[in-house]
Amino acid sequence: MNKLLMFHAQECPHCIVMMPHVDRLEKETDVKIERLEVWHNEKNADLMRSYRDIIEPKCGGQLRTPTFMNTETNDILCGEIKYEELKDWATK
Repeated sequence: MNKLLMFHAQECPHCIVMMPHVDRLEKETDVKIERLEVWHNEKNADLMRSYRDIIEPKCGGQLRTPTFMNTETNDILCGEIKYEELKDWATK
């Protein structure tokens, strides 16, 4: 099974909007997304930076929160998105 990550920040307004979508997705499906806070956790921030070459081209040339990443396929979603888009990405 693919490993899905969500790089987020505690105070990020877009991340706050996305958290209920992630909760709903996990309740409605067998999908689990590992949530990694990057503004206050340097280890998580380092991990996100280690994927810079994969994330930045797909996120407008920068590291942004939230960023969703499939570590098997390197498929990326950036920013605030609709629930249906998150579900489609996570369940393909």
